Amino acid sequence: MKRIASILAATTMLVTPAMAEMLDVEKDELKFGFIKLTDMAPLAIAYENGYFEDEGLFVTLEAQANWKVLLDGVIGGQLDGAHMLAGQPLAATIGFGTEAHIITPFSMDLNGNGITVSNDIWAQMKEFVPHEDGKPVHPISASALAPVVASYKDQGKPFNMGMVFPVSTHNYELRYWLAAGGLQPGYYSPADVTGQIGADVLLSVTPPPQMPATMEAGTIYGYCVGEPWNQAAVFKGIGVPVITDYELWKNNPEKVFGLSAEFQQENPQTTIAITKALIRAAIWLDENDNANRPEAVEILSRSEYVGADAEVIANSMTGTFEYEKGDKREVPDFNVFFRYNATYPYYSDAIWYLTQMRRWGQIAEAKPDSWYDEVAKSVYKPDIYLTAAKMLVEEGLADAADFPFDSDGYKEPTPASDVIDGIGYDGKTPNAYLDSLPIGLKGAQIVDGNQVKG
Repeated sequence: MKRIASILAATTMLVTPAMAEMLDVEKDELKFGFIKLTDMAPLAIAYENGYFEDEGLFVTLEAQANWKVLLDGVIGGQLDGAHMLAGQPLAATIGFGTEAHIITPFSMDLNGNGITVSNDIWAQMKEFVPHEDGKPVHPISASALAPVVASYKDQGKPFNMGMVFPVSTHNYELRYWLAAGGLQPGYYSPADVTGQIGADVLLSVTPPPQMPATMEAGTIYGYCVGEPWNQAAVFKGIGVPVITDYELWKNNPEKVFGLSAEFQQENPQTTIAITKALIRAAIWLDENDNANRPEAVEILSRSEYVGADAEVIANSMTGTFEYEKGDKREVPDFNVFFRYNATYPYYSDAIWYLTQMRRWGQIAEAKPDSWYDEVAKSVYKPDIYLTAAKMLVEEGLADAADFPFDSDGYKEPTPASDVIDGIGYDGKTPNAYLDSLPIGLKGAQIVDGNQVKG
């Protein structure tokens, strides 16, 4: 009923001057893919609130089995676009894994991930974690995990953890957390794409919804994943989230909406229309201090979207996050969909992902700073985003003050105080940033066999 009402309202508004100019979309029937995660919310809301229909688009949303199937669907044309890991368009464009030119005009959210360990590992970590008033002091450093990993190594047992995909934010965040605590998460090389060369902690891929069960079975001892799969471990009583990515790197970028460059070139007006609808959804998700989040939780809990219990989704989507059972804390910015320019596709966000690919050997050889800038600009498309934003402002559906119309595409440098290891980030100087990180490839270093050389 809500969508029908929205369509009727949109039809009525078409006679007003603000809505008089509809985009002449080249393709009006579209299929978009997503993975069952909380941060697919802009797609669900754009659909349920009728924002796609307002733009003359008739959209089908379809859950995908995993990130590879989703990417292959966009490349092959079975999907017109998708909720993607931010690393996927970048990796595909530079030819790491599947090669294809994928672009993004829209960043879907900030924050939203966590790192969870099993109850047994948490019990072993706890003695190395500072406490105050009987509760652990957050953020929790991976230095508290290091003695546990060392004891496993002494026993000849590998220490296994899960992440969702080799070019996922989750892989890079888990690696960042481990390295900041003095643990080596391992390197990739052209000859060995396991990412486990020289590793203290062995990371492997597990699809997000399977994370809790895989940890419960003892196959992995912890994982990094998006919601609701950290809170699911708390509700099931099988694990403890030790840190959120908000604490790891405040207001870090997460998913993007990805399309093939070919689709955008053939359907430029359609791409702008899609971006308009997604921006409106993001505004709705954050407006009035998250007043719409309870309604969003109910929508996401439906089987066709995330399909997790509403109570579990609400635990992180409505301004709180629960660590140990009963230790629920205020984290109002755990999920951000619009504020802080969350939806703007910043070049500096793209470059951070590229630095992490280089740091761990997915980019095998050194690249000049200019290369990072060029790749970022070939994939992230703020010009499309700002065209859509300008139209929404002209239509009275958005406020011009909420968009960075004068941006050069780069964020202000991230201050050291916003990152767990106290190392700031400036997207305009990627090689200097790589050199500042104690663990990881830098300069002309390469991975040769099991050795870092250069």
